[in-house]
Amino acid sequence: MTDHHGACHCGRIRLVLSDTPSEATECNCSVCRRVAGLWHYPAPDAVTVIGAATAYRQGDGALDLWHCPICGCTTHWTPTDAAYPRMGVNLRMFDPGLWSELPRRPVNGAGF
Repeated sequence: MTDHHGACHCGRIRLVLSDTPSEATECNCSVCRRVAGLWHYPAPDAVTVIGAATAYRQGDGALDLWHCPICGCTTHWTPTDAAYPRMGVNLRMFDPGLWSELPRRPVNGAGF
């Protein structure tokens, strides 16, 4: 399997994804619509994060959203429950060749 390499705009936070996404998720919740997240949900052991990102614990406290403290790009999220079996990786941090042709799955996180 091929590793995919991505990074925030300034390159301080780098991501290595060891699986290949088959779809991309677009959520309309209050956070995702603001950060323009395009999400892939791998197991945490399929992702390596290199660099010191800053966390923002959103609303109900279930997720920490990570962003670069220099350029501000939201790179990924992690669950606050260590037993949760997945995390979110913002595919927009990768070359568009990885994600531009993927089917999009909408998620109604806003509930409307």
